[in-house]
Amino acid sequence: MAKSMKLAGLKSVENAHDESVWTATWVPATNSRPPLLLTGSLDENVKLWRPDELELVRTNTGHCLGVVSVAAHPSGVIAASASLDSLVRVFDVDTNVTIATLEAPPSEVWQMQFDPKGTTLAVAGGGSASIKLWDTATWRLVATLSVPRPEGPKPSDKSSSKKFVLSVAWSPDGRRLACGSIDGTISIFDVPHAKFLHHLEGHYMPVRSLVFSPEPDGRKLYSASDDGHVHVYDAEGKAIIGAMSGHSSWVLSVDVSPDGEAIATGSSDKTVRLWDFKMGAAIQTMSNHTDQVWAVAFRPGGGGRLASVSDDKSISLYHCS
Repeated sequence: MAKSMKLAGLKSVENAHDESVWTATWVPATNSRPPLLLTGSLDENVKLWRPDELELVRTNTGHCLGVVSVAAHPSGVIAASASLDSLVRVFDVDTNVTIATLEAPPSEVWQMQFDPKGTTLAVAGGGSASIKLWDTATWRLVATLSVPRPEGPKPSDKSSSKKFVLSVAWSPDGRRLACGSIDGTISIFDVPHAKFLHHLEGHYMPVRSLVFSPEPDGRKLYSASDDGHVHVYDAEGKAIIGAMSGHSSWVLSVDVSPDGEAIATGSSDKTVRLWDFKMGAAIQTMSNHTDQVWAVAFRPGGGGRLASVSDDKSISLYHCS
């Protein structure tokens, strides 16, 4: 039997930002530098950190409200930050030159992610109940994928605000896009045909984080919800394969290890948990943070690192073995 992954605390940076750290992602390595950790905060700043020492490389300013999401292009050359100021700033990672500024109406920029080939940036459209797709060659808006209402009116459905879209994730082949809404539904889209396929049901509270498993067929989708559960879906077959619980509060973030063998979650119960699918349970709980954990991110391409960021303003880095 394969041994389970284990986490060990490697480094923590207190007061990494002046306010809550809401988002984190890894910028892939280039020929000239290692991967970097990219973080965004309520303090309106975006910061880049060296991978093992968590030394600050640079602070990027330019937003006038909190940064809700950061995304890195697969080339590692460019990245993007999205803010409550309803702007997405696309910038060169190594020079901090602004490449594009994408504008949206207020409360319509939430999570975002570049597709695996790097041709498209998907932005969860918040109140517009849609995902916006931007072409990374021209920075033009090329498609808007609208989340349809579920069939059958529910008595509580007074407005479309229930479909506020928070989270977004690409399948490994870039053909499918999943988005999570405030009402707990997950919507799956066929991107080449710009077509809605189906909803995945099961959560009944906001779905703040989604990630596909990295296998080439990438049908497994993991979701984290305020209902305290992590779900595993067959995104093509609409079936729920598994549900894992253990956090005592909202699950705010989920990520899958590069080998697809384990997932990590961050929660408002202040812990980071590592889960084993075969066991369907948390195998480790890390309590480095003193406030809710907004993001967890495995370093791509192996190298055995996991980062977490929190309302306590700190960043923690773990070694995975």
